[in-house]
Amino acid sequence: MAFSIHRGLLVLVNAAHPLESAEKPVLAPALPGSEALLDARAAAMLTGLVSRLGAVGEIVAVSGWRSMDEQRRIWDSSMLENGADFTRRYVARPGCSEHQTGLAVDLALRAEHIDFIRPEFPHEGVCGRFRALAADYGFIERYQAGKEGVTGIAAEPWHFRYVGRPHARLMLERGLCLEEYHELLRTFHYPGRLLEARGEAYEAEVGFLRGTERPELPDAPCQLSGNNVDGYVCTLWRRPA
Repeated sequence: MAFSIHRGLLVLVNAAHPLESAEKPVLAPALPGSEALLDARAAAMLTGLVSRLGAVGEIVAVSGWRSMDEQRRIWDSSMLENGADFTRRYVARPGCSEHQTGLAVDLALRAEHIDFIRPEFPHEGVCGRFRALAADYGFIERYQAGKEGVTGIAAEPWHFRYVGRPHARLMLERGLCLEEYHELLRTFHYPGRLLEARGEAYEAEVGFLRGTERPELPDAPCQLSGNNVDGYVCTLWRRPA
């Protein structure tokens, strides 16, 4: 099996680390009846979460996977309509957007008019309940207030990123954004010192491998993801006691 540090659920995509993989993900509607598409794994988990809340049709997907051309059109249009300062705060440059991975989704409460760039997704009501359960379904609120200096993006309470259950839980518990999480993982070098994660009906251990190392995975159930920077994240699933 061929591995690449530029592919996987945990790829870091930002201005410093553009998306290197041109591989188009397997896509599915982000939510039932939605025109927005997501990586099929993320779409299944998002649908499961919104269905659990009984909010299908109330929470809507505004934007999911974008091609390079679409991201360029959004960037150019915002520059013309909103100016450079606004656009740099809320729109990623073409090639530097998480939306191009298929793992990011912008959500909103259903309304007659929804702002495409900054949709309304408040912290109370059904949206608050969504946030409370998001980590159990593998999602993080990607651009939180207070992390602007790390992410380079203004707070976006509507933008959620699928990273997988153990990683979403670990980030939530430690108050980390994705950039900070990858820094933490570099101190847990596989197969020695591993980071433990526990959630509903699962246990996992997580470690980091440098990109120069050839991944040799155990026989136990595991998942390998590139970080799009310098290595891989290895997730080993354990049977709960």
